[in-house]
Amino acid sequence: MTSTSRVIHSDPDILGGTPVFVDTRVPIKTLLDYLEAGDSLDEFLDHFPSVSREQAIAALELAKEMLTAYANSA
Repeated sequence: MTSTSRVIHSDPDILGGTPVFVDTRVPIKTLLDYLEAGDSLDEFLDHFPSVSREQAIAALELAKEMLTAYANSA
């Protein structure tokens, strides 16, 4: 599995600091937008071939962990 540090990157010089997939200019939010719209992970990956399946899954797992931690702290 891809480590979290190799999944998400934020740099003020890349899209104004928007969190992107490492080694790409694809915002993490784009993946979430695709899924929210009912598109499949495969469709997202077809449109953004610079993002690996492992990166996308790791980003979703990270989001799940963050949401679970947030829910448990409430």
